[in-house]
Amino acid sequence: MIFATVGTQGQFDRLIRTIDGWAGVNGRTDVFAQTGPSDYCAEHIRTEQFIDATEFRERVEAASLVIAHAGMGSIITALELGKRIIVMPRQASLGEHRNDHQLATAKRFAEQGAVAVAFTEQELVDKLDRLQGMQETGCLAARASPHLISTIRCFIGTGRVNADAINLNSGKGG
Repeated sequence: MIFATVGTQGQFDRLIRTIDGWAGVNGRTDVFAQTGPSDYCAEHIRTEQFIDATEFRERVEAASLVIAHAGMGSIITALELGKRIIVMPRQASLGEHRNDHQLATAKRFAEQGAVAVAFTEQELVDKLDRLQGMQETGCLAARASPHLISTIRCFIGTGRVNADAINLNSGKGG
């Protein structure tokens, strides 16, 4: 099952429309999306505007893949549960958010290789096509690494990441 989420802070129809179109082209009937306050009516995926925290966690646990906006809650939950995740950041220039902090978050995670990032609709389709060709592997791990979780918590608290710790952990130390 694929679980898509946009959080609760506004519409992100570009993400939902892309997933819906991809599911239709590929005959996928196992996609569920939490859409937020969206006006878009999906044709090929099941949707709910809002779900509670318990259902959110249950859907992430059941998913073989999570697709999300670049919101920290969605990213942390997927990583803690060892789920593959593709994030697509909201863009202020498209009216999807009031600033581009999600672009900065996505770029940081992409640099670290912690999550897959799609900055455009075509990149999202390409990543989904590649994943569809792979056999289901389930969870990547039982939990995200303690170092990754610590780095994320530091980033949330301070807006900065200890570059030395990242470089040492990735074998690029100096």
